[in-house]
Amino acid sequence: MYSGLGNERKVATRRLAILRYATIAGVLLLLIGFWRLQIVRSSYYATLAGRNCIRTLPIMAPRGLILDHDAHVLVDNYPSFSVILVREHMRDPEESLAAIAHGLRLDRAWLEERLEEFRNAAPYHPIVLKDEATLADIAYIEAHRTDLPEIELLMMHRRRYPPHGFGAHLFGYVGEVSKHEVAGGQYNPGAVVGKLGLERRYNEILMGRDGQRRVLVDSRGREVGRLDYEQPIPGRPIRLTIDSDVQLAAERVLEGRQGAVVALNPRTGDILALVSRPAFDPNLFAVRMSPQDWQQLTDDYRKPLLNRVTQAQLAPGSVFKIIVATAALEEGLFDKPFTVRCTGTAHHYGRAFRCWRPEGHGQVDLHKAIVESCDIFFYEVGKRLGIERIAYYAQKLGLGGPTGVDLPSEARGLVPSPGWKQRAHQEAWWPGDTISVAVGQGPVIVTPLQLAYVLGGIASGGVLVRPHLLLDSDNRNREATTYRFPLKEGTVRELTDAMWGVVNEGGTGAVARLPEIDVAGKTGTTQLVGYDTLRRIGSPSSRQPQLVDNAWFVGMAPRRNPEIVVTVLLEHGGHGAAAAPLAREVIRAYYEKKNRGGPPQYAQRSPSNQAQRD
Repeated sequence: MYSGLGNERKVATRRLAILRYATIAGVLLLLIGFWRLQIVRSSYYATLAGRNCIRTLPIMAPRGLILDHDAHVLVDNYPSFSVILVREHMRDPEESLAAIAHGLRLDRAWLEERLEEFRNAAPYHPIVLKDEATLADIAYIEAHRTDLPEIELLMMHRRRYPPHGFGAHLFGYVGEVSKHEVAGGQYNPGAVVGKLGLERRYNEILMGRDGQRRVLVDSRGREVGRLDYEQPIPGRPIRLTIDSDVQLAAERVLEGRQGAVVALNPRTGDILALVSRPAFDPNLFAVRMSPQDWQQLTDDYRKPLLNRVTQAQLAPGSVFKIIVATAALEEGLFDKPFTVRCTGTAHHYGRAFRCWRPEGHGQVDLHKAIVESCDIFFYEVGKRLGIERIAYYAQKLGLGGPTGVDLPSEARGLVPSPGWKQRAHQEAWWPGDTISVAVGQGPVIVTPLQLAYVLGGIASGGVLVRPHLLLDSDNRNREATTYRFPLKEGTVRELTDAMWGVVNEGGTGAVARLPEIDVAGKTGTTQLVGYDTLRRIGSPSSRQPQLVDNAWFVGMAPRRNPEIVVTVLLEHGGHGAAAAPLAREVIRAYYEKKNRGGPPQYAQRSPSNQAQRD
């Protein structure tokens, strides 16, 4: 009896000892766990806890405004909500991507590619998933704050451009930074930068610096407090030389046509208007453009993305005769009476060269040759000058190289020479090549801006001020950007009087005449098909627009030391006279604003049908 009771006491004692040791072990384990939690990994768990209640949200800086000469806003911004992804808050990537793709109607593969683009960016850097959030997107995000804390709504400042492509090639557009630009270390992934036009050229001025805010959120992802706030720095505005009224006139005259108009003040280099058609709508780029829309834009045979003012490289036609005449006057070719008899055809180096007027112009001197644009006269002048002297003066006056305008990707044009032909074609220069160049045909190519720059410089006595779009209000840079190739007073007088005759003496540009305004100019017609081919196939029909000549006109006012020069290019426009009335309306708009101190009263009548051939 006593032995059984003793055994029970021993068992109970052992059980109590085991329980005591187990309790001690449990307490030790808890202490070790608390020690690891509070001391060893305290920063790690503090970070996790902070992520559960603290969120860092970016504040996007608006781009700077673009203003015209009179400080009117041309390009501004509008607020828009975008859907962003912050990987810092992502719990299970696989599960999250599936839910986001389903809820926001996004392609799963595109989402994965999007994350891969930002693989090297900081986890807190936002990734834009949708540029414009719909009401359905907003409802989905609000309903899934708890299970999808990584998606947020972020207010963005989107670009707002004038409608209908107004100034499209002038302003350009913005878009998300490319992989190449990110690789260069200049921008962060997802940044919005200028891609074309002034947006690209002055991106560093227009682009601001983003800010951020850190907020407290509850378990459902709702904001309950604010910790700190870093103010974004908006981009700085830029003010242009563009006169909105002159720009509007240029836009109107070119509507429905294919070509370019540029208006320039050669005294200051200020570009007053710049239009290229066909155009595109920059607002399409303010949000993410679909691949289909981009493909349609780039496949368009009319090339709407091409800025024809600075990038269209075409033969200048008879406008080039002013450069040839400048060379002849400066070289003293006309120091003695010089005339040529035009019968409609001339033979040089065993080949027949024809004038645009089959019956000819009769006895022609320099003045008449420019007024009536006689080809036979300039064939003879070109033959006597030679290609070397023609090329020398053309290059000295500003052709064959960029003008230096503050727009990206300006084309150089080409002034042909024997050295150029040898390098480009491994061929010798033939004397017959000079005959074609003398009337602006053959391999000589220019841009509309170059013609405005050069003819404005000639009319200003050989003073050429670099064209620019950013307003230099205190003229600090004008002298630094002025190039001088002094011309004889007699050269300037004879040429400007002859160009005045083109408009006011019944010449090829008579439709550009404006009462009480001293308008001068020069037409040009660029043949796309030779005379012999035309005789064989006949005149191009409406089904052959690609065979119709290009039409040029360069107008200026006043005739000497002009304050406005307007170049008009009409691709497949026919005779050069077709471009003259367009320049007339732009010059009219400029003077009406200048004289009345207000917006011009645009003429409603249609351009004259007078069709004098260049």
